Amino acid sequence: MRASLIIDRIFHTLARRWLLFLNLAVALYVGLPMLAPVLMNAGLTGPAALLYRVYSPMCHQLASRSFFLFGEQIAYPREIAGSRLTPIEAYMPGLPEFAEASADPAEWSTFLWPARRFVGNEQMGYKMALCQRDISIYAAMVAGGLVYGLLRRRGRIRPMPFWLFLLIGIGPIALDGFSQLFSQFFVGTQLDALARLFPLRESPPLLRSLTGALFGLSIVWLVYPRLDVQFSMTADDIGRRLAGRVEEASDRPIV
Repeated sequence: MRASLIIDRIFHTLARRWLLFLNLAVALYVGLPMLAPVLMNAGLTGPAALLYRVYSPMCHQLASRSFFLFGEQIAYPREIAGSRLTPIEAYMPGLPEFAEASADPAEWSTFLWPARRFVGNEQMGYKMALCQRDISIYAAMVAGGLVYGLLRRRGRIRPMPFWLFLLIGIGPIALDGFSQLFSQFFVGTQLDALARLFPLRESPPLLRSLTGALFGLSIVWLVYPRLDVQFSMTADDIGRRLAGRVEEASDRPIV
């Protein structure tokens, strides 16, 4: 009886405080990749390498699509991205990791593995363990979760309609990401019509960040109000069960 009572109390707390725990979990998930360059800069390469390895299955970690800390720039995009930042091609001749890579954007396949392997140096700084888009997605979810926590005190928040989520949440990130992917896939192939339909392009850091942030905020608006309803119902059910157990215990005769 005591064990089940403890379990019910734990789940009751989780259901009542679900937003706090979820915000903390997402903040931890997005915070650890930001810690990787801090550890690298401090000379703690072992723990930093562990973070890069842990997050590697979740993200491509391309240096040209990641934020950097402690270096000359916040990012080093490809030249074709059209950013005002100095492109990564300007640094490639002095980087051993890119010795076999081509600076020609049409030969992007030779660039992928070196860009994934390169974590940074003293001049350029060190990259985060998640790319710009992923960092923006989860950072926006943390910010959106905090704002949601403040707004829900004023009343119930209606979830985002799914059609609107498709329009402003999925639409921009899908258009940007897939057009970039397809442009690289078809370049240099015999599929001339598709190559013209998807001309070779690379997203600049600002666009990657904005589309990621829109997606993250949309996830919060779409999902969190629905979670709130479900967890509130769960908390009420467990609360009634706990109250019944307390009342049952108080009615027992004292021996």
